Amino acid sequence: MSKHILHDNKTSPRPHDLIWITGVDGITSDQPLPTWASAEWLAAAPAVIRREAMADNAWLPVGLRGKTRSERFKALLSAAAVKKCVQPEFLVQSEAWNIHSQWSGFPAVKALASIASALTNMGLHWGPTGSVGFALATGLSVLREESDLDLVVHSPSPLPAEKTAALQAVLDSQLCRIDLQIDTGHGGFAFAEWVAGRKQVLLKTGKGPVLTADPWSE
Repeated sequence: MSKHILHDNKTSPRPHDLIWITGVDGITSDQPLPTWASAEWLAAAPAVIRREAMADNAWLPVGLRGKTRSERFKALLSAAAVKKCVQPEFLVQSEAWNIHSQWSGFPAVKALASIASALTNMGLHWGPTGSVGFALATGLSVLREESDLDLVVHSPSPLPAEKTAALQAVLDSQLCRIDLQIDTGHGGFAFAEWVAGRKQVLLKTGKGPVLTADPWSE
């Protein structure tokens, strides 16, 4: 049976989720859309959910991205304009690196394929984000040889010490730079800051960044 990228339109989108839209009419912003964000491009290229608190659930905070790093644009998307949602975890469940095997030689994708089983066997709810997640979800040419591997782990409660140590060991085993973010459900912080033993970490929330000693506390 051929594999395909899983998707879900029933759950509320979370930061890092990729959203395909029904059309550009569902996008609004204080600034006009850049020329690279054409209807043709956005038919293939999803928006990514940003971390921003919204007073009106009818709108979603999104970021649009083009083919280059300089092509980024913040906007709001009508929830009614969501056509498909792909979460980072779905890329792991679908083994998307095998579906879009044209990226298999890139260091970040090789690292992802190498650590996937170990992270899943830890019972983590995780997946790739950033350029790797975008490329594996779409097949679009946005990856570079020097691209980092961005990951998110959804953990609504603190990770046990032994699991934290095991996770760090897996990440340290790779030559590619891996940027792992822990998402607590109400914010996200860098795993590297946490394991470095800092007294406080920078928690990115929908209302802005805050320094906290307990990123799982609301």
